[in-house]
Amino acid sequence: MLGVVITGGDSAAPGTALLIAAAPVGKGRLIDASSVLPALAAVPPSALTSTPAATVIELADPLDPQTVLTRIRSAAAAEGPLFVYIAGQLQLDRKQRLLHLALARSTPTTMRYTALPWHWLAAETAIRPPGTTTVVVDLVADAEAWQHVASQGLALGHGNRLYGRVAPAPQRRGPAATPDYLKACAAIWRSGARPDLAALHEQAAGRAGGDGALLLTAGTSPAEQRVAAAWGPARQIAAQQIAPEQIAAAPSPVTHIAPHRIGTPSPATQSAPPQVAAVRQATARPVATALAVPSPDDPHPAILAAAQAGRHTEAAAAAAAWEQQELRTHGPGSVQAIHWLEVRADLARLARDPGLSCELWMAAAEARLTRRQALDDLDVEGAVDRAHHQWEQIRDLPRARALAPTLVRLRRIVPGRQRGALQVLQRRLESLHSGRPA
Repeated sequence: MLGVVITGGDSAAPGTALLIAAAPVGKGRLIDASSVLPALAAVPPSALTSTPAATVIELADPLDPQTVLTRIRSAAAAEGPLFVYIAGQLQLDRKQRLLHLALARSTPTTMRYTALPWHWLAAETAIRPPGTTTVVVDLVADAEAWQHVASQGLALGHGNRLYGRVAPAPQRRGPAATPDYLKACAAIWRSGARPDLAALHEQAAGRAGGDGALLLTAGTSPAEQRVAAAWGPARQIAAQQIAPEQIAAAPSPVTHIAPHRIGTPSPATQSAPPQVAAVRQATARPVATALAVPSPDDPHPAILAAAQAGRHTEAAAAAAAWEQQELRTHGPGSVQAIHWLEVRADLARLARDPGLSCELWMAAAEARLTRRQALDDLDVEGAVDRAHHQWEQIRDLPRARALAPTLVRLRRIVPGRQRGALQVLQRRLESLHSGRPA
């Protein structure tokens, strides 16, 4: 990993360019992703971000998805424009059938634990202000991932621009493909030319060739999404997403309801800003959803429908966009923003990503405690109980160990109504440290 800041004397916030080149080692490698990094390193950093000052971060053949997520999260938190350049290969995990960016240790059987879920990238970039994030990809997809992308596209959060190419893996085993699209971008920049993104995309696609490849482009809003100019026989699609203006004009109040299962309405008890009814339940049992019964013009049905249809990236990006809107409207720590944080946590549960769900529920619990809600408040207890329940489902031992200290601290502060919950947590943690699955 390499980080460098180039300052051009401009007082505005610098742009950030995150360069990710990732592919499995060995015979599972479909693309020599890291071969593009020398070409991009020779490009003036300002060309990568279209700003006088630029921060450039490289990740070459990373091993751990958490490391990649941390770098994405850090880059997404920076002010100024964000450009994410990705060279690599896409695969579906065998259990959940979700898109992943394969990393150095990824194999078809370990994809869920060793690769970066695409919806993680979508969720982290979706919370940024619209129009400030651009993702440029040069990807190869195995047969199953190719079918998924060809039919559904690559979903990103509302307001993100997407350019690039996804090519199918060759049917016959041979040398790994090369990221010719991104190499063409680098060559154009090194020539001194600075075309806008749409023109750069068209020129790079023409130079790279690749019959049968998907060319991806999306504008800064659903209305602006467009298909790039055709070249050769290549197929072209626009990224799919749910955006706030597609669902409703603005978030509307929903009713605070009793705990229930999805799709099972219960009588409203009071009218309130968006929030979640807590569930006091043993951590060993399933936890009710955070998606409350909505009013007719509420965005929850569309988001839930996307999740239930398996479009988890789309659902997560939509929820993150609504969270960002509430953050801008009501501020950090508001009940409205916390609500959408909890919705994102429950969507992660529906996507069978217990690690992310646990992390988000813990963040929600801490946000409520920061608001000085009581330790025995139902919403506080519910958030900690859900975090604990999701942590119990994590089978990635390093991930479980990494999340445990925060969960233990929360459990000591908020013991909940289930007797012995802290002791159960500590016993499993001891077994994790001994290397034995709980």
